[in-house]
Amino acid sequence: MAKKFHQPTRMCLSCREREKQFNLLRLQCIDGEIAPFSGVGRSFYLCQNCLKEDKKIIRALMRQCRGGDREKHMNTLKEIITDDRKS
Repeated sequence: MAKKFHQPTRMCLSCREREKQFNLLRLQCIDGEIAPFSGVGRSFYLCQNCLKEDKKIIRALMRQCRGGDREKHMNTLKEIITDDRKS
């Protein structure tokens, strides 16, 4: 019988749902700016359902990145999502 490997479970920043780590998008705030996770520092996860709902996610992003410009955060997030889907 094949051995089952442990898959880490992480929580979405916006909806607080727990999912497998590979189903979530990992991001981080660097100096108040949203960026893809670089491998160093604190990060947060967003699920696919929340990525579709702008209103739901903006509040969580403002809390995580400690303020900043809402439109700038949303534009950066949309760029990261489209870049992630291309690769």
